[in-house]
Amino acid sequence: MQAYFDNAATTAMDPEVVERMAETMRSVYGNPSAIHALGRKARAEVELARKSIAKWLNCNSKEIYFTGSGTEGDNMAIRCAVNDLNVTHIITSAIEHKAVLDTSKELERKELVQVHLVNLNPDGSADLLHLEELASKYQGALISLMHANNEIGTLNPLKEISKIARANNCYFHSDTVQSMAHYTFDLQDLDLDFLTCSAHKFHGPKGVGFLYKNQNVALKPIITGGGQESKLRAGTENVFGIVGLATAMDIAYQSLEEDQAKIQNLKKIAADKLLTEIPGVAINGASDPDKSLFTVLNISFPHAEVNTTLLFQLDLAGICVSGGSACNSGAVGESHVLAGLNHPKDRTAIRISFSKYNTEEEIDFLVEQLKSLYLVPA
Repeated sequence: MQAYFDNAATTAMDPEVVERMAETMRSVYGNPSAIHALGRKARAEVELARKSIAKWLNCNSKEIYFTGSGTEGDNMAIRCAVNDLNVTHIITSAIEHKAVLDTSKELERKELVQVHLVNLNPDGSADLLHLEELASKYQGALISLMHANNEIGTLNPLKEISKIARANNCYFHSDTVQSMAHYTFDLQDLDLDFLTCSAHKFHGPKGVGFLYKNQNVALKPIITGGGQESKLRAGTENVFGIVGLATAMDIAYQSLEEDQAKIQNLKKIAADKLLTEIPGVAINGASDPDKSLFTVLNISFPHAEVNTTLLFQLDLAGICVSGGSACNSGAVGESHVLAGLNHPKDRTAIRISFSKYNTEEEIDFLVEQLKSLYLVPA
């Protein structure tokens, strides 16, 4: 048996998305910038996708800019804020995605900004009182805090953070790569400046995403050489990828309540079984389901000899999980997220992440394999 529990790294593409993309590849091969009929047909597909995404997010379609990844979107938001908005301070956290942390640190090394880390609550959410202190002290800063942590699943309250940003004339960027198409977003109500997304986290294709940029924020091109994406990001658009992104989002939001209920239940079953059947297991991040991403369960195990080869042993058994972010995985070891939360170094953590394609049978298989590794026969 094989069981895929690494959906926070990437998801299997929905068959309907594959079919729609294949159809587009066959019949929509013109350059969207060309003025002839096939070019106009390609342009129409891109703009139809843009409008569909904007509809789900309750924003203007002109505020959606297609990118190649969530990492690119994060880079665009942060670098453009520094280059074009006179941002000299970045307020973020120690457990953000490396696309945010490494970019911010690079800009700090170049002496373009000062980076300030907000304190964290024990579950990994931002300490809003400390955030308010930092925003008040460094007015005009860029606040960059993710909605859902990609390793532990803890959710940040975007509306409350947005209010703090606005009260202190700060810009607000949120990496929503893990939560987009899993939760609804009303961007008229949330009032962010930047938001980033990647299609492959919700059963869409890899290599395509988007940056939402509030229309009140004026930026200069970060990639030059053409007029695509309202001149902000030059280069021929990935038409079939964009179509796949929009299709995946349509499917996700149309079945959101059903999928959310199913996946939340799978997560609860897995957590309950692991906590009751393997002594010493603990949950990292928020245990309250309303404060945690319903697709992610981060579990830590007590010190044991098997810890050093845990991912390898599970892989041999046909189980795909990770030790943290896909951008940093490869071996079991302390992640920067868990280190930021003072996770005990003698414990080993794995991230189990779910999708609509997982089953209770797969969870039973996972639990039995973990029990065979951690429970020594009497």
